[in-house]
Amino acid sequence: MKVLVTAASKHGSTFEIAMALGDEIRSRGHDTTVRQLPGGDVDGYDAVVLGSAVYVGRWMKEATDFVRRHAPALRQRRVWLFSSGPVGDLPRPEEPAVDVSEVLRSTAAAGHAVFAGRLDRDVLTFGEKAIVLALHAPQGDFRDWTAIREWAAFVATDLRSSSAVPH
Repeated sequence: MKVLVTAASKHGSTFEIAMALGDEIRSRGHDTTVRQLPGGDVDGYDAVVLGSAVYVGRWMKEATDFVRRHAPALRQRRVWLFSSGPVGDLPRPEEPAVDVSEVLRSTAAAGHAVFAGRLDRDVLTFGEKAIVLALHAPQGDFRDWTAIREWAAFVATDLRSSSAVPH
């Protein structure tokens, strides 16, 4: 199965997750391409794993624009979604990012996973630093690579069993 793994990533952390997902899905027998948003389309792919960094509870514009442009084509493929953003011991919201429910509806995605992110104050803009300071967000890399690989293995198995049958 040909799988596109693509993500919107402002500072690279979410794209690193996308690369790890792509590596794991590829290792399980799928022909996998990993690409950073914006750009491209879904033509030629049987399935799509789409992700975004989450800022202030929202997916990045590049990801939501991609969904708007390709929603009909995405609904014809098996789609899985992931978000990256929570850091440290901050309380996780009871619901996914504000706009993920619409993305789920627009794509008819099979599911959505949330992964902790990385916070490096040295790469933040002045405005981002102000938000991080106000939230008392801790600096560090909080990504759980084992959980990321396990989810990718789950997705790869689902893709094999679903044969990308439209839902």
